[in-house]
Amino acid sequence: MTQKIELEILLAVVDHGSFSAAARALGYTPSAVGKRVHQLEKRLNVPLLVRSTRRMTLTEAGRRYVEEARGLFARLSALEADIADDALTLRGTIRLTSSAALGRRQVVPLVIEFMERHPEVEIELLLTDKIVDLIGDGFDLAIRSGILPDSSLVSRRLMNNPRLPCATPDYLERHGIPEKPDDLTNHRCLRLGQERLLSDWGFTQPQGGLARLGAGFSCNNLEALHSACRAGLGIAWLPSFLTTTDLQTGCLVPVLEEYTEPDAGGGIFILRPETAFLPYRTRSLIDFLADRFR
Repeated sequence: MTQKIELEILLAVVDHGSFSAAARALGYTPSAVGKRVHQLEKRLNVPLLVRSTRRMTLTEAGRRYVEEARGLFARLSALEADIADDALTLRGTIRLTSSAALGRRQVVPLVIEFMERHPEVEIELLLTDKIVDLIGDGFDLAIRSGILPDSSLVSRRLMNNPRLPCATPDYLERHGIPEKPDDLTNHRCLRLGQERLLSDWGFTQPQGGLARLGAGFSCNNLEALHSACRAGLGIAWLPSFLTTTDLQTGCLVPVLEEYTEPDAGGGIFILRPETAFLPYRTRSLIDFLADRFR
């Protein structure tokens, strides 16, 4: 900042022809202008101006410095103005990642709506069930569901993520309705293969420990489990954003509701790296998603 002020003052002295005229143009005192020019010359270890009672001229070093510095000062001022404008304008790129099922069902329609409202914003969306390193991979935001592990990321809860075990009426007619968690041992259970927290279903046995799930279908993708459940392959523990319509139409039927904790599925969160400055476009997208999910 000091160097920029020194350069601005030197250019004003050259353009206006004297310390006093430059001081009036910039709102400084003549002595302050002279002190700044002297500090610049001292730092460069070379005189930039030749002063006389009648006129002030540039030395050869001063002429070279001013010619090069004038362009740099103009580009720096334009860059600062552009960045300041960006800080108050919705434009630029946001890199966002989400799990596949949640992303396709919930995030993609909202991202499209946001971009239609703000056409100068470009969003790069990565849908993956792998946990992305936001800082290492250069992402601005992540939308994740479940129970968050401790991390240095800043999180904001968008909504609860209720999950229910459910199955088709046909499956339950053929295999019976489980009345308690222990009964799951004798059922075909459709499990999310990659996350233990989402595979145990949260049911505890009276004697302690988690209820044992019967053998069935295992997959690392929620939408595949949803499809298998709708096909009558077994009982699955699925989030409401996948099953709301199925439960309303009776395509799927909930089971063991009295044993299901309402917060067992954790929540849906938006996460970001902790930074001193959050761009306006990123903050706007966070607020937009929070409003829409709510």
